[in-house]
Amino acid sequence: MSKKKLAIIGIVGVPANYGGFETLVENLLDLLPAHFDVTVFCEADGYSNKISKYKGAELVYLNLKANGIQSIAYDMLSLFTSFRKNDYLLVLGVSGAIALPIIKKSFKGRIITNIDGLEWKRDKWNFFAKKFLKMSEKIAVNYSDTVITDNLHIQKHVNKEYHKESVFIAYGGDHVSAVNKDLYLDKYPFLEHKFLFTVCRIEPENNLIMLIEGFLKAQSKVPYVIIGNWEASKFGQHLIEKYGNESNIYLLNPIYDTLELNALRSNCFYYLHGHSAGGTNPSLVEAMYLGLPIISYDVAYNKASTSEQAIYFRDQVQLSTIISELFNSTENSILIKRDEYAKKMKVLAEKNYTWRYISDQYIQAIKG
Repeated sequence: MSKKKLAIIGIVGVPANYGGFETLVENLLDLLPAHFDVTVFCEADGYSNKISKYKGAELVYLNLKANGIQSIAYDMLSLFTSFRKNDYLLVLGVSGAIALPIIKKSFKGRIITNIDGLEWKRDKWNFFAKKFLKMSEKIAVNYSDTVITDNLHIQKHVNKEYHKESVFIAYGGDHVSAVNKDLYLDKYPFLEHKFLFTVCRIEPENNLIMLIEGFLKAQSKVPYVIIGNWEASKFGQHLIEKYGNESNIYLLNPIYDTLELNALRSNCFYYLHGHSAGGTNPSLVEAMYLGLPIISYDVAYNKASTSEQAIYFRDQVQLSTIISELFNSTENSILIKRDEYAKKMKVLAEKNYTWRYISDQYIQAIKG
């Protein structure tokens, strides 16, 4: 019996080298091709080596950008190209959702959409972009056979706003692992010390200014390491100019070597998470799976992801107080607190955020 056909739409592509949805698909492909004939749409410019098959999935390349304003056309073209050839469409994000009402009229299969975070709330979008994204979210919810939400707070939003049930499926974290810091001591001498750590895209809603200012006001002598795409925007370049010369702040460019990245984050003393928008954030889940104690911005998304068992701050004053208390306490009390929070995060991650568990849920959601 031949397998049914599944198209995956809405990512830069695989092998994953960009963000959360890409990592999601990278890990889903360890299991999905055993159940479906899978096609993944990829951005041509994102790959100099355009392989035709990966982990059992066929790759189709489009000459459009998967992000920014072109993502609308990119997702729409993916949808129009695939709906006559596939039994299932797994759509990641809502950029191309305006095509769904047209496709729905003649498509006999199932449309499954992960609406991502509440994209229309992000500070980086202007008024018109926010209106378009909110409309796209509404269309995606109304014209999908199954809606996937990756955070309990967003699941509640969909139910309240659109009176529709969604399937809650989070994000896996067990693709990360601890790495001995000795391998990278020469390159990163701060690994010899207790240090704070953040990895994120450099965008306003990730509250980098709040994180950095809160850290500086705490007058902590420990290093603070932040990895992100600083050069990708004027906002990031401004932060480099403003904070790049601080003696104990390390603003590092993206690290795509998994071993190197894991060596840095798995050896940090506390993980700082400043995201204020979105769903279940991949970097947060990964930090939890590594058993890192989390200091997180106090919003519903982050509290849902961490089951309200992390340390939370609402502004830079509160963050500064937390950092001061952590590093001005006695050594024993610091370690006791850290071990307690670290254990809570690891237990939660092993229960809720493993890729086998996530993949099984996706297979069920796709098949309906």
